[in-house]
Amino acid sequence: MSTSATHPADDDTMKRDTQSAHSPTTQAAIAARVATFARADRWFEGLTLSFALLVLLSLAGLLVSLMYEAWPAFRAFGANFLVGTTWSPSDNVYGAVIAIYGTLATSAIALIFAVPISFGIALFLTETCPLWLRRPLGTAIELLAGVPSIIYGIWGLFVLAPLLQAWVQPLLVATGLPFFAGPPLGIGIFTAGMVLALMVIPFTASVMRDVFETVPPVLKESAYGLGCTTWEVVRNVVLPYTRVGVIGGVMLGLGRALGETMAVTFVIGNANRLAPSLFAPGNSIASTLANEFAEADPALHVPALFALGLLLFVITFFVLAAARWLTARGTRRAGI
Repeated sequence: MSTSATHPADDDTMKRDTQSAHSPTTQAAIAARVATFARADRWFEGLTLSFALLVLLSLAGLLVSLMYEAWPAFRAFGANFLVGTTWSPSDNVYGAVIAIYGTLATSAIALIFAVPISFGIALFLTETCPLWLRRPLGTAIELLAGVPSIIYGIWGLFVLAPLLQAWVQPLLVATGLPFFAGPPLGIGIFTAGMVLALMVIPFTASVMRDVFETVPPVLKESAYGLGCTTWEVVRNVVLPYTRVGVIGGVMLGLGRALGETMAVTFVIGNANRLAPSLFAPGNSIASTLANEFAEADPALHVPALFALGLLLFVITFFVLAAARWLTARGTRRAGI
């Protein structure tokens, strides 16, 4: 049996290294470097905190400025501004119900059509699409999200509105439902909702596709191994696993629909009247702001428009808050 022996020179080297590590000069250098790293870390933490506070300050500044500019309208009309159904700049009378109704109605129509279609697109891309088609089709859908809204508006006015007037709206009028009553004019709240649906689909479908791709393949393969069909895998594995992300994608589409301006302005009809029929021309908050802000009277008209902007801000805030609450609730139920 052989034993390893330590060379005396190695012992001397180790002793010198230990002595040098404990020397005052070395300890001072180490302390200086630690202090430098700690100071840099504090600077980095303060810099990132300032970025976060900048966002909060910008949001607070936007809210305060909207409230300040809108106060004359609320002072003049009070609660009647929120429940009034008359918007007449010539008479200096302003009520927000017409614009609020148009905003919510068009957004609801957009979600009714966009969510099922987006869901089907996302499932096709992740579950049944051939590999050679998956990337080109996914890229094409993402490119649709980059199309300017004014292009959607022009297309909706000159292509979609005549098609709806000639083929779709007469069929809906024949159903006899009260919200499909009236002459098929082509432009109106229904057409605006359909244009918004086309604009929302790329966003919602892209988010849902990315969320569906996060499902571990072993979960789906296990379900297929048990004899499940594709729909059973989607219903029992994919959807429960991605419920939170799907809700986020839907809310992202709703936020996109609530704030859209130019495309809605082209096809909604821009009529300040409240009609039960979805085929009738109407207005939304965004279209009212786009049409009237340039020629508004600073006395009460401009404050009324700022008040509409404040209402849109509040509506969007509550939508995002509801999305956050639903996401947190789904996370807690999933035990994540």
